[in-house]
Amino acid sequence: MTRTDDDTWDLATSVGTTATMVAAARAIATNDGAIDDPFAEPLVRAVGVDFLTRWATGELTASDVDDEGTPWGLSQMPAAMAARTRYFDQFFSDAAAAGIRQAVILASGLDARAYRLDWPPGMTVYEIDQPEVIEFKTTTLAGLGAQPKAELRTVAIDLREDWPTALVAAGFDPAQPSAWIAEGLYGYLPPEAQDRLLDAVTALGASGTRLGSEAVPNTSDMDPEESRQRMREATAKWREHGFDLDFTELGYEGERHDVGEYLGARGWTSVATPMADLLASNGFDPIPETDDARQTMNGVTYFTSTLG
Repeated sequence: MTRTDDDTWDLATSVGTTATMVAAARAIATNDGAIDDPFAEPLVRAVGVDFLTRWATGELTASDVDDEGTPWGLSQMPAAMAARTRYFDQFFSDAAAAGIRQAVILASGLDARAYRLDWPPGMTVYEIDQPEVIEFKTTTLAGLGAQPKAELRTVAIDLREDWPTALVAAGFDPAQPSAWIAEGLYGYLPPEAQDRLLDAVTALGASGTRLGSEAVPNTSDMDPEESRQRMREATAKWREHGFDLDFTELGYEGERHDVGEYLGARGWTSVATPMADLLASNGFDPIPETDDARQTMNGVTYFTSTLG
């Protein structure tokens, strides 16, 4: 389903399915001992996308469905998501150690950090996402007997709406420093919406506020149709196994600001970590190179930014 300005989704449709795919990769990484996310597999099972459930549980392997020699496939994801998970887990741990007691997870999807991280006393975690997504995860985890390890406040609102007002209404205090993460989000926002989001976080941030970002590359100088065709070819076997999600319809193209530079002009100081460095520092093999940054996660850069 092609994205529109007013589209909506659950965790089994459109862009919501990518949250379930990421959770499936976390489930595999957990089974491999790379991370510890005990909620990933049961959440994927509960969503009920057969292809992703079979992958998460090992019934289906990447070699069964990846196009041979492709630089874009399921085989890359568990290690990439494990490294990404460790990065943002450490980000929140460092923020809490610095005394920050407000955490905000933007487009939280199937993120279970409120339930699995060891938060300090007095920590409040805010999760922002579509109402259906929030309701599903909260209900499913409650059915599993899971309890948040911090005070969890869900903010059921689309990021295209007035989420800053809703966040403050839920108890967020802009006068106190906070820690935010935007994980797996920017690529699903139009470039101008990415800017608006960063502006909103800046407006809500007191001095000392931190933001962890997964920034996607600027692809304005690439041939979009060629990239779409390569991606369709790489996922052809996925469709043969019943997973007919067209990833070429989920993201937004156009000239995108560099996150570090954009935040730097607004009073933030950032430290950048390219995906290749993140994988290497966590002991994972590199992702094969390609001339199209959209075909792998090699073009992704992680930023830890501090305001003021």
